[in-house]
Parts: sequence; structure tokens; C-alpha cells
Amino acid sequence: MNLDSSPIAAIATAPGRGGIGVVRASGKNLQGLITALFGTATLAPRHASYLPFKQADGTLIDQGIAIYFKGPHSYTGEDVLELQGHGGPIVMQLLLARVLEAGQEAGLRLAEPGEFTRRAYLNDKLDLAQAEAVADLIDASTEAAAKSASQSLSGAFSRTVNNLVDGVTNLRMLVEATLDFPEEEIDFLEKSDARGQLAGIVAALETVFRQAAQGALLREGLNVVLVGQPNVGKSSLLNALAGSDVAIVTPIAGTTRDKVSETIQIEGIPLNIIDTAGIRTIDEAVDVVERIGIERTWGEVGKADVILHLLDADHGPSRADEGIVAAFPAGVPVLRIWNKIDLSGHKAGVDVMEDATHVYLSAHEHIGIDLLRAELLRIAGWQQTGESLYLARERHLIALKNAGAHLDRAGEHAAQNDQSLDLFAEELRLAQVQLSSITGAFSSDDLLGVIFGRFCIGK
Repeated sequence: MNLDSSPIAAIATAPGRGGIGVVRASGKNLQGLITALFGTATLAPRHASYLPFKQADGTLIDQGIAIYFKGPHSYTGEDVLELQGHGGPIVMQLLLARVLEAGQEAGLRLAEPGEFTRRAYLNDKLDLAQAEAVADLIDASTEAAAKSASQSLSGAFSRTVNNLVDGVTNLRMLVEATLDFPEEEIDFLEKSDARGQLAGIVAALETVFRQAAQGALLREGLNVVLVGQPNVGKSSLLNALAGSDVAIVTPIAGTTRDKVSETIQIEGIPLNIIDTAGIRTIDEAVDVVERIGIERTWGEVGKADVILHLLDADHGPSRADEGIVAAFPAGVPVLRIWNKIDLSGHKAGVDVMEDATHVYLSAHEHIGIDLLRAELLRIAGWQQTGESLYLARERHLIALKNAGAHLDRAGEHAAQNDQSLDLFAEELRLAQVQLSSITGAFSSDDLLGVIFGRFCIGK
């Protein structure tokens, strides 16, 4: 990603047709661009002006609203100009082309993905966790995820992390002061209650990690793959979980030839439910299309976070089911779903056995579906804590986990009293670095490029 300070412009609204579309420009000084676009018209900062948007030859493109934000009081911290017109794709492209043409002399160029938000970060309008929350809020697929992203965007997550950093920093100051003045012969660990301070920081970190891990579930969700022989009710179960007929259900074995996906919510957690082709041996497959479907089924199984292995409760397991189980990847949670209990006479329920957790239900009659939903939440690790959740990313969780490991080692050194104060101080420093990386106090340019490169253009 470019790091130059040239003015930039892009369409800031989503592709497609809409009532309103926005072209946004940002730079250190946009007065020349404003003059080139609107002549002698004056744009008062933070006021909407209704103006014609014209080509260089005076031809009318559209009429709309221009809003000028004088830096540093803007999203990026630079001068920002937003042109709001009718949201047709041709109108937006014409308007963007005109803005780029008008700013050509000043070096105006097309913005790269995430470059507006990156400038906001570099100009201290947002820290790194808040900047990531912008993209998470845009991408949120559930109401709970949107609320948690808003929490992080408001700075709640960053303030919590900064409080941890402050606690570690204060403890570091005490340790290093003791190292600098050893002749004082002060029993540091006792006098300053270093162990008590460290225990408080560790407890606070554990709370933050729990909140962040729960929030990560809201962001990422789970990929749940339905697997089983033909005609065991995979499509019926997908429909029951989704609450609508998203998959074709017939008595004919092998109806599903390719995957059918549906995203549902359970307690705000997005679950990507994937119905796959029924598994039987390649020799049993009736045609090449079904064989391809079976191959794709195993491809989805390899990417699953949770596998639902459906079995027919009325007929019981077969040799083929044993072969299916043997081929499941190691380490992936598997639920044995005994479907069709309305025919078998079993009662709905959950049976935790040594080999796996077994759930008895009827997808057709919608019996026991809530039990399955509860088991999926259990596997996900979801708990209704009543705490505020932060829509954390994997890198946040890794940083928190690494910081916790350094604090644990710091505790081991603290247990040796004053004999290992230098190692105690070093582990505290490493924990501080890990925590500070979350908000961007310590971040490499490579990391920034990865983060902002995943944003949409115009944001």
C-alpha cells in the first residue's frame, strides 16, 4: 500500500443502484479541487451545499450535495470533500472521473482499499483496533456483531487494553526503579505488593480475553457441515435450522448433488450451515454428477469447524456410516445426529457418550431442534455472560494470549523474590509490547498493509 500523502478519491458507497451515492476525496489541502469543481462557489466547512456537478465543459452530470470537512476535523484528519449524488453506477463513475480530472494538477489519485481509514489511523483519529472495527461494522452479519463492532469503534476495547498497558507499565516502573537503586535494600516485592498488582493485571487480562473470544465468535461464526448417507434427512435438517425451505427435500436418494449453504443466527452467532451431497461409495453413485458432489462433500468436511453426522434413527447405523466416521479429520468436533425419531420411537434428547455426543431429533417434525442449537452453542464455547463483548480478531486473541504467557512467567520470577527482578522486568516489557500491538502502538508496516488491504475501496 502506498504511503505517500497525495490527495485521494474514490466512490464511498457500495456498488449497484441506490437512492444516494457518495464520492469522497481526502488530502492536505483540497481548496484547488473545490475551485476546479465549483468555481467561485464557497463551501462552508461542515455545511451542506446543494450544487450542480458539471463536467469540465459545463455539461451537467448531476445535482447534489457537497460537504467540505476542514482538517483536522474530519474522518481522515485531512481536508475531506464528499459529493452526494444519485446512486446510479454510471453517475458515480462519471462523478469520480470528473473529480480525478479536476484534481490532476494536485496529484489526486484513486484511493487504494482501506486508505481513507489508514489515513485516519496515521493521523491519530483512530487507533488500530478502532480502524479494524470500521471494517467489522461494515461486514457484520448479525445484530449482535454490529453492536459489538460499535463498542470497539467507540474505543471501549482500546480503553480496556490501554488500562492493562498502564497497569503493566506502572509495575515495570517499580521493578526497574528497584533495579536502578539496589543499595536501598528495599524488599521490593513486599513493600510495593508487586505480586498483588500482578495478580490484579492477570485477572483483568483473563476477563478481557474472555470478552474478546466471545466477540470473535460473533465476527467469525462457525462453518457447520451436514454429512451422511443419502436420504437421512440432511436437507430437512438444514431447512429446520434455517426456518425456511432452502434445500430441496424428496424421498429420492441423492437429491442434493452440490452444496447448499445458509447462514443462520443462534444467540447472535452466525452459523454457516452447509448441506452436502449424500456420501456413498463411488461405485454406488448413479452418475458422474453425483460422484463430483461426493468429492465436494469431503472438500467441505475438510474446512468444517463442526461436523453434524446424520444417521437414520429408524434403521440404525450401517457399515457405510462406520466408513464415514473413519474418514473425518482429527480435531474437528462431531455431533452424531439421530434423525427421524418420529419413526423410530426414540425420545428427543442429548446423550454424551465416550465416542461422541449424540442428539436425537426429528427434522421433519421439528422435534429436538432446540437441543441441537444448544449443543452448537456449547461447542462454540458461547456463554451468556451479560458482559460487553468486543468484536475481536484472531490477531487480538493471539496478542492477549501471548501477553498472558509473559505475565505467567513474570509471576514465576516474582516467586523467587528479589533474585530474578531483571527477568521479572523483561517479561513485563514483553507483555506490554504484546498488548500495545493491539491498538497499534507497536505495529510493522507489513501488518498495516495486511489489515487495511482487506477494506473496501472508499473506506
